[in-house]
Amino acid sequence: MSVIEALGLAVLHRFDPERAHGLSLKALAAGLVPLPGVISSDRLRTTVAGLDLPNPVGLAAGFDKNATVVGPLSRAGFGFVEVGAATPRPQPGNPQPRLFRLTEDRAAINRFGFNNEGAEAIGARLSARVRGAVPVGLNLGANKDSGDKALDFARVLAVCGPHVDFATVNVSSPNTEKLRDLQGRAALSALLAGVMQTRAELAQPIPVFLKIAPDLTDDELAEIAEVALASGVAGIIATNTTLSREGLVSSSKGEIGGLSGAPLFEKSTRVVAQLSVLTDGKLPLIGVGGIASAEEAFVKILVGASAVQFYTAMVYQGISLAAKIARGLDALLEREGYANVAEAVGKGRAQWL
Repeated sequence: MSVIEALGLAVLHRFDPERAHGLSLKALAAGLVPLPGVISSDRLRTTVAGLDLPNPVGLAAGFDKNATVVGPLSRAGFGFVEVGAATPRPQPGNPQPRLFRLTEDRAAINRFGFNNEGAEAIGARLSARVRGAVPVGLNLGANKDSGDKALDFARVLAVCGPHVDFATVNVSSPNTEKLRDLQGRAALSALLAGVMQTRAELAQPIPVFLKIAPDLTDDELAEIAEVALASGVAGIIATNTTLSREGLVSSSKGEIGGLSGAPLFEKSTRVVAQLSVLTDGKLPLIGVGGIASAEEAFVKILVGASAVQFYTAMVYQGISLAAKIARGLDALLEREGYANVAEAVGKGRAQWL
């Protein structure tokens, strides 16, 4: 982290977390943040679900909800970028305050509730973007007051699908009432059938991923793996935020919402390892949760993730962390004798089962 970035983070942390987030987006849009460009190498370059990634280190959904800084983020060192979540209609989300830093835990709690400008506005921005080497995807969500939340996912895909490289069905946010109920076998099968039908109707069908919660029983996880394999989705993103508060020490630990950051690492990594066994290599996995270093990204890959995503760690280490993790992962792969990241996928799974 540069001195300028460290000073910038110190200033941002003087503001309310949501206000600081908005300021960081404005700084990116204004070109005030130094960006390294695309980070890649023969070891880092990989293909996941047909997507050619310059490196396997991605930005998780939630940072750029309305696709306002896709260009800068594509030059920030990430190998792929996910924006959103988008819902069919604009919605304000839950009342503020709804984002809390847990500095002592290197974590955050949010209860945003899919606040966004809606699929039409987000789709228009994505349509206007200049496509480059870094794939850009969209997280699909449902309106809080929707009478058919399952249908909402297909509606967003129909509007925005032509303008992105992949999409993610997000049935795992804890901040929209009854959304996680859609992870059950029957509901999830029906939801994914509708989404995949819409995908098939796109002029250029794109990979569709399924994002799941970390708070699932072994039986629930096995059901989801079975449904995912049968549905035709391109892969599973594991995991979203957790409702657990185990081991937290920060004063905001009692806030309602989803917990992200360092405390999620072990829980989410075990889910990736379990899914790796359940899917038997038939579906690529993207590991998310608690990553704040190249070493932690490498662990996710060793337990079965073909690529990784992070977001919360940027609150504490800045956007330069993307390039730092990508370059550090390259060095780790070289040190361990891997010619390419794909060779390392699943090689350290056993110790996490």
